[in-house]
Amino acid sequence: MPRTAGADTIAAFPTAQVGPMDLKEHIRSVPDFPKPGILFYDIATLLAHPHAWKNCVDQLAEAVAPHKPDLLVGIESRGFLTAAPLALELGCGFIMVRKKGKLPGATVPYTYDLEYGTDTIEIQKDAIEPGQRLVLLDDLLATGGTASAAVSLLRQVGGDVRAAAFIIELTFLKGREKLDLPITTLISYDS
Repeated sequence: MPRTAGADTIAAFPTAQVGPMDLKEHIRSVPDFPKPGILFYDIATLLAHPHAWKNCVDQLAEAVAPHKPDLLVGIESRGFLTAAPLALELGCGFIMVRKKGKLPGATVPYTYDLEYGTDTIEIQKDAIEPGQRLVLLDDLLATGGTASAAVSLLRQVGGDVRAAAFIIELTFLKGREKLDLPITTLISYDS
């Protein structure tokens, strides 16, 4: 039976790569997904490559650590994949921003405008104590609408949002212009 590379393998056999690796090599482009005319940048191939994924987490840790977060906040759902391992690496907590109706218990909602309508995100009411230092994470910064809404929600409940970090940024969509905080991205696409 073939052996798969697990966390013990990564620790026992560090990559030959010294320093940041070109993570773009591990992102798959999927044309016409989720609808015609959209080019989707898929992180599944990054997640499937343990050394590249570890390097990604290491790069994010280096960028996020100076902000001294108490909690990392992941935006549903690929933001969970980004924030959870990073929280372990940094020794801090992790909380989730989810779509309305997906979290148990009492929640705090935030409704924001979309191009054609509105959407609502939520956090659990007891997830953040006022003044806690937060860093927001997601896999992708596109138009910035959801990230901006998440920052507003976190501030509404008293969180001190220090920064945001993303694996990928679609610079042509100018999402960073909607965020009034330091932003780190590891990969950018100009079209």
